[in-house]
Amino acid sequence: MATAVLNATVAGISSTDTYFTVLEEVSKYNVQLSYIEKLWAAWYLWMQNDTLATGLMSFFMHEIVYFGRSLPWMIIDALPMFNKYKLQKDKRPSWKEQFECAGLVLLSHCTVELPQIWLFHPIATYFGLDYGVPFPPLWKMALHICIFFIMEDAWHYWFHRALHYGPLYKAIHKIHHTYSAPFGLAAEYASPIEVMLLGIGTVGSPILWVSLTKDLHLATMYVWIVLRLFQAIDAHSGYDFPFSLRHILPFWAGADHHDLHHERFIGNYASSFRWWDYCLDTEAGEAAAKARREKKLAAIKAKKAQ
Repeated sequence: MATAVLNATVAGISSTDTYFTVLEEVSKYNVQLSYIEKLWAAWYLWMQNDTLATGLMSFFMHEIVYFGRSLPWMIIDALPMFNKYKLQKDKRPSWKEQFECAGLVLLSHCTVELPQIWLFHPIATYFGLDYGVPFPPLWKMALHICIFFIMEDAWHYWFHRALHYGPLYKAIHKIHHTYSAPFGLAAEYASPIEVMLLGIGTVGSPILWVSLTKDLHLATMYVWIVLRLFQAIDAHSGYDFPFSLRHILPFWAGADHHDLHHERFIGNYASSFRWWDYCLDTEAGEAAAKARREKKLAAIKAKKAQ
């Protein structure tokens, strides 16, 4: 493990020790670490295989966050009191649809995403990823995560837009549009090719960043993945609340942005922000269509007036 502060501990650890014995040793000799940092360090020391340690932690974190975040939306879908916030009120997923979707997504996670998760550690550490302790300061983690959101959003916009090209849509992207009224679990309901293509934006952006700057910690990567999963699941939730983030940050896409994409099958290609669709005139919905009509009429009138 790439850290100097644990040298005093390593010599006293045996392969037969339990995780909690290792944690006790780490805590004893590294009092300056936070409790989470001690848990982290003890995990890597106990595993004695960094690639395996990262792979297991990454996979189970992904599953717990994905299905854990989707569960509240399943409960909300079952409660009529929330119907006034639903974007497509006449379309509600059945329990059967949701469990079938969950089964296919889990299969995709275990067959398509698991190898990518396993390869992340050796690739990222080759380019300079740090996974030791202590963790980087919060300001640096926040800065990196903001950069990753911007990078991923750009990747997502262009590749998502390309996937709506006729042959690519039929061969790859059509499965994701099975549900014209999306729900949380359907965020990663997609073909294996799409999962890999769009997943490059999520995982590839940090790898590109660390290859250029040599400055990225695995803990930052994990916070980024958690936030990206929350964004994707919430965007597919089908609900827009008064406290939804888009009402605080006008440039945030949110569920209403992506719900229109599923309803109309075109436009609103970005994942997190609205600026790509706004600047490139690919916004979906009646308001955007009306604005385009008015813009064309104004251009015609201006031309006639010349």
